[in-house]
Amino acid sequence: MEANPRGIPKAPFVDNVDQYMKTDTVETTLRKFTEAASKYRFMENSKLQQRVSLEQKIPEIKKSLDLVKYLAGKRGSGTPVKTLFEVNDTLYAHATIPPTDTVNLWLGANVMLEYTLDEANDLLSSKLDIAKTNLNEAIEDLEFLRDQITTMEVNTARVYNWDVKRRREEKKDTTA
Repeated sequence: MEANPRGIPKAPFVDNVDQYMKTDTVETTLRKFTEAASKYRFMENSKLQQRVSLEQKIPEIKKSLDLVKYLAGKRGSGTPVKTLFEVNDTLYAHATIPPTDTVNLWLGANVMLEYTLDEANDLLSSKLDIAKTNLNEAIEDLEFLRDQITTMEVNTARVYNWDVKRRREEKKDTTA
């Protein structure tokens, strides 16, 4: 079975319904198609959450990287940096940062580590690259999943319409 680069299986398109229906009943086929569409929708919701999360993280990483680069640029001057420190979303405090060669980075899960400015720059740059790559992959996967959901919905409609047509013909044959 075909799949995209991250292993999401490609939905089969039922081109010839008569041929396809020789192997299964209508109810079984419709149940399989509905189940597959539900799985694709679940994966789509998961990828949407991943995309939203990455879209929030990328600006934060950029902001931290810009600050590290700014501090690295001021490193040799010997003058302290005056800034506003974000305490909360709407609360800032004035801060004076003495010349330094290190920064503390919040890694999450209640972990903060001290890095040299060069190490912090490298770490944040690599995290930014990874986040951008993951975001692009999530967007590609979302497009792929939407196509698969559409394919499964079309398959379901084609089998359902085939069954309605078959029943009408059977009814017409029994009444004639």
